[in-house]
Amino acid sequence: MAKIKKLHPEEFEQECTTVWSFKRRGNWATHNSKYRGNWAPEVVRNLLLRYSKERDCILDPMIGGGTTAVECKLLNRHLLALDINPHAIELTKKALEFECEYNPKIRVELNDARDLSLLKDESIDFVLNHPPYADIIKYSEKQIEQDISNIHDLEKFCDEMQKVAHELYRVLKKDKYCAILIGDTRRNKMYQPLAFMVMQRFLKAGFELKEDIIKQQHNCKATGFWVKKSKEANFLLIMHEHLFVFKK
Repeated sequence: MAKIKKLHPEEFEQECTTVWSFKRRGNWATHNSKYRGNWAPEVVRNLLLRYSKERDCILDPMIGGGTTAVECKLLNRHLLALDINPHAIELTKKALEFECEYNPKIRVELNDARDLSLLKDESIDFVLNHPPYADIIKYSEKQIEQDISNIHDLEKFCDEMQKVAHELYRVLKKDKYCAILIGDTRRNKMYQPLAFMVMQRFLKAGFELKEDIIKQQHNCKATGFWVKKSKEANFLLIMHEHLFVFKK
């Protein structure tokens, strides 16, 4: 276990509006931005502090680069961290290799979010989910057949996300919360409201919408190229994501 000098952010203030913007990504503990598409630790920290308490049982069914796992360790939350991609599992385990004052139970396992049969009904206190935005980033480069980041068709992607939503609803305790960060995309020069399409599937699964938070995006890849392209082809760059907070 490595000893790290900076375990917490130097300046952190909990968000209290429906617009969140973090120009500089967190650089404390083992956080880094190398894993493409991972969410900012400021987002995870805000969610954990607002919707859970110490020793709660947290679920992140698509752990990715391990941001949620690091924050759960720092904030003393038990966590079940799952992902369908073995590479994500390796990264998460490595990110947890540091010493801190807490030692919560954190399980990191290979698993498909559409099948949470390893969990009992109503056994989770809070869910965090940052799924792929259809196939904008192909996380397993089509090497894992079941990976939903391989799906190009938006309706088919939403069908699979509805399966995830049903499982998350089942395992979440009554009156508890599920947060999901998801963005939109463009197809054939037209705006595709993927976030709202996914939101509707979560509502169909039984959730109620507690909050719709707009998260501003910063430092997007190839921004310079796309600025020029947006002027030439007359379209606006998508610079926000939706952070939905649902209640069971």
